[in-house]
Amino acid sequence: MEKGDLLNHMKSSWHVATAAEAIAAGQFARLGFDVSVQYGAAQPEYDLVVADGEKMLKLSVKGSRTGSWGLTQSYLSEANYHRATDQWLAKFRPKTALCLVQFHGVDFNSMPNVYLALPSEVADRLKAASGGVGDTILFENKTRGSKAKGAGLIEKIPDSWRLSPERAQEILARTV
Repeated sequence: MEKGDLLNHMKSSWHVATAAEAIAAGQFARLGFDVSVQYGAAQPEYDLVVADGEKMLKLSVKGSRTGSWGLTQSYLSEANYHRATDQWLAKFRPKTALCLVQFHGVDFNSMPNVYLALPSEVADRLKAASGGVGDTILFENKTRGSKAKGAGLIEKIPDSWRLSPERAQEILARTV
């Protein structure tokens, strides 16, 4: 299967979200976590719960097939990106993290990129975007165009956010 063919099979945002949650659950199980998948209507704050012994973490899983995640658009008014980000951040409780799953440019037989971050870390990135103006979209790796605010700046998720045993334990320790 060629690159891009995967996108043709995921026909809707439901397919992307479902695939992302399954990947996240599988990866955390591979890391030795107990994984609890919700049944019924989704909780507004999180999609999965993972546990390591007595330590627990709620995961808000966000999938993407475009190279970015739109996170705060529904909070945006009067082009105040920082306020929108603050309102978005306020919905998260201390034991919640974001698991970002990126399918863009990934061959069907390859794993998508998976990142783990605290909501406050994501909020800091959103506020710093466009040279500090802010944005509603978190980009995996994008260079701002010549006509954009912050032209020429590279918006990139830190490599330290990649899901790994060490990153999972770091986030778990920071949410206790």
